[in-house]
Amino acid sequence: MPATEATDLDRVVVVGIRGSLQQALDTKRNADAIVDVVTAEDVGKFPATNVAEAITIIPGVTIDRLFGQGEKVSILGTDPALNRTLLNGQTVASADWFIVDQPGRTFNYSLLAPQIVSKVEVYKSPEAHIDEGSIGGTVIVSTRKPLDMAEPMMVSGQLGGLYNDRVEDWDPQGSVMFGWKNQADTFGVIVSAQSATENIRRDGVEAYGSVSASDYINGQGGGGSVNNPPMDWSIGAPADPTCVGSCAETLLANPDARGPNSLSASYFEQERKRDTYSLALQFKPVEQLDIEFNALKVDASYDNMNQSMFAFMGNAYNGLMKMTDVTIDNGVITKGTFKNALSVYDLQNRKADVDTDSYDLKLTWDEGNWYASTHIGTTEATGGTSQQVFGEFLNWADYSYDISGAPGSPGSVTYTGVNPFTDPSAFRMDGGWGADPGSAATWNPGWGGNVVFKPNKDEETYGQVDFGLRFDSPFYLLRFGYKQRSHETSQQMGGVSLASVAGYGDATADMFNPKPVPGNYLDGFNNTGDLANRFTIDGWALADYILGNEWLAPWQSPPVPSTFNDPSFAANTWTINEDIRAAYMQGDFSVAGLRGNLGLRYVETESESASWACSVNVSPCPATAYVPVTVKKQYNNVLPNLNLAYDLGDDVVLRFSGAKVIARPNYGDMSSYLWLGDQTLTGGGGNPDLDPYKSTNYDVSAEWYFSENSILAAEFFYKDIADYILTTTRPESHYNQAVGADTVYQVSRPDNAGNAEIKGVSLAYQQNFAYGFGVVANYTYSDGESDSGDPMPYNSENQYNISPFFENDHWTARVTYSYRSEYFTNVDRGDNLWTRPYESVDASLGYKFNDHFSITLDAMNLLDEAYHSYATTEALTRGVYRSGRRYLASLRFQF
Repeated sequence: MPATEATDLDRVVVVGIRGSLQQALDTKRNADAIVDVVTAEDVGKFPATNVAEAITIIPGVTIDRLFGQGEKVSILGTDPALNRTLLNGQTVASADWFIVDQPGRTFNYSLLAPQIVSKVEVYKSPEAHIDEGSIGGTVIVSTRKPLDMAEPMMVSGQLGGLYNDRVEDWDPQGSVMFGWKNQADTFGVIVSAQSATENIRRDGVEAYGSVSASDYINGQGGGGSVNNPPMDWSIGAPADPTCVGSCAETLLANPDARGPNSLSASYFEQERKRDTYSLALQFKPVEQLDIEFNALKVDASYDNMNQSMFAFMGNAYNGLMKMTDVTIDNGVITKGTFKNALSVYDLQNRKADVDTDSYDLKLTWDEGNWYASTHIGTTEATGGTSQQVFGEFLNWADYSYDISGAPGSPGSVTYTGVNPFTDPSAFRMDGGWGADPGSAATWNPGWGGNVVFKPNKDEETYGQVDFGLRFDSPFYLLRFGYKQRSHETSQQMGGVSLASVAGYGDATADMFNPKPVPGNYLDGFNNTGDLANRFTIDGWALADYILGNEWLAPWQSPPVPSTFNDPSFAANTWTINEDIRAAYMQGDFSVAGLRGNLGLRYVETESESASWACSVNVSPCPATAYVPVTVKKQYNNVLPNLNLAYDLGDDVVLRFSGAKVIARPNYGDMSSYLWLGDQTLTGGGGNPDLDPYKSTNYDVSAEWYFSENSILAAEFFYKDIADYILTTTRPESHYNQAVGADTVYQVSRPDNAGNAEIKGVSLAYQQNFAYGFGVVANYTYSDGESDSGDPMPYNSENQYNISPFFENDHWTARVTYSYRSEYFTNVDRGDNLWTRPYESVDASLGYKFNDHFSITLDAMNLLDEAYHSYATTEALTRGVYRSGRRYLASLRFQF
């Protein structure tokens, strides 16, 4: 057969725990490659709401839970972008919903309903016949085949409800699958439909960057608290410095100390709706011919609203010159007091849809001693934010902040006198300045927000042919083939800023149905001061106000969103085209207890990055002066691999794998995108001239079957990576919309930073005990570092899972504890961002009434664990978030 047999897989089966573990031990001993598998023999039996959460029990697999769910998968200490996810062995297009994300090569696992999945294979060592592009591992998601059904007809599904204790409400879940095949086993069909709704609320305390004591001393263009005080126009002279005496002495003695540029109470809510439809057809008109057709359609919406209310003491024009007192401890500005400084209330109201369509046709002719197959298909995903309405309200007040208790207490803000967090009328949009707001000639409008669109698209067409020759010899299978892929990823951004005018567009927050936050807001957070006592407004009412042009002065015209209204919009509009041609040869062998495969894959890659650039030396660039530009890239790679397995006696199996592999840069990193923070003077962008990651991987493993139904295994891995891509920060000059002039920003961009190593060990243990009890456990140690000393993104040094279980004829119960140590994620606004250790406890309890009906209760995130990001040191919190415990109750049926 052209694909690896199921018996060649290290399998961890979700259904029938004790029996599945026995099957895992049997199949593991016969495996050639290093492969782990999770299967769902009955629809809907994954103990999770998406596939990423279902595979975390596999050794070396970790997930990132930024929004409370597993959406990005890391394998053996690698960045999620260095792993590939394939659907039935082929690319599945993936789009993102979050407006700040750039399109990459990671797969959005929140889109994939577990009910449609037959098995998930995680290849930790490559084989030549599998698509290249992974350094950590390749995840292959396989859907069900009609002719594999045990019975001629099958109907199965589930009805349930999902409860989140932070949202305090239930959401419906449901799925149904129908399968039929004829008596001759020559034609079959499986159709399925699944619908799921989940409301998410994420509470948080966050900052949007950091500033130095030197910034408070001298300012960043708008004045400092010690030197360069701003002009006091009431007296026509510079104002007196605000930071004097011990305040100034402390700053001057610690100019390199850093503190948060802001401290925010974040309130995020989202309704996720996912409708999934699948179709599988299988036809065998003659014994030798197998025709398979698979179609997958996912329609999902991710509409969301983010409301941030924050003290903005690091603002270059309304904060840095307002400090009156300061405390610095070990290089961190832990406390600060400010007089008449800026506070901000931002609300982003976003509409986001993610739709995926995949169609795949495979024909295989198998004569026994040889086979030939062809595989063609197309996959397309659209996503992003179709509309963001951003409203910004401002206030000036006296306040202090305190982060001295971090990380346990991430931070607090305390207001002196009037507290704007509880007074919606105190927050007002910037109405500008001038002599007469009724006159266009004498008034300079303010900035009240924007209306932005940022959709993205990901699509690929592919075709491949495969051949295999079987022999009665130690080399029993020789296979070779050719594949061609044409991929396009694009993003468009456009919009318009809201030029608000005093008396017309300077709305106050109380105009939009304010209400207090729910009573459980910031539950689980310590010592937040006035951050927990705040209000929210109706984001849809704000959207109606802005889109209805109610904010316009008589002399203003309704703005028209456009890609060329702002340089940053044009810089975020780009297209990446990638053409890939690959040929491979692989031989599979078995002799005297030694088995494995030897292969070679040759790959040619051509890419073209298309974007817009300004053709004139004018800032800001006129809309008519943008011209298209392209940057082309071409490279070839020869990728050999070897997998060996040796039976050392009856109870020990030794394995070795060596391979050269590549991973291509993220699409967003390959683009010319640029974002700028006009108030924080920071930004980020892409680099069209990036080379791919190249790695030489070695894996050695040993498995000891020390007693019946038991195993103790260890895998040692080493990855020597060249041309590793890391983000660095540099000064760049760009047009600042807030001040109307060119300004120097600290911009972070990716570069091929040199070489890196990832090495470690993964341990696995599983055993069945008496009376229906058993346990599955694993531990992974991963040490990763670049030759420049920079850490590897998403590499947790320690990660482990332990999952004891019980099972008898009617009851099943399982508890899973997972832990991963801190890990570096990226460079943002000049700071290295890290995520603190994360631990989770999930549990499942089920009762089987008979062969047709069962009920289950799955509990996820029972610890309501905080996702905690910090900048360089744990004392500088970047974001701490809690998303609530989740409970899924389901009635399952199968006939």
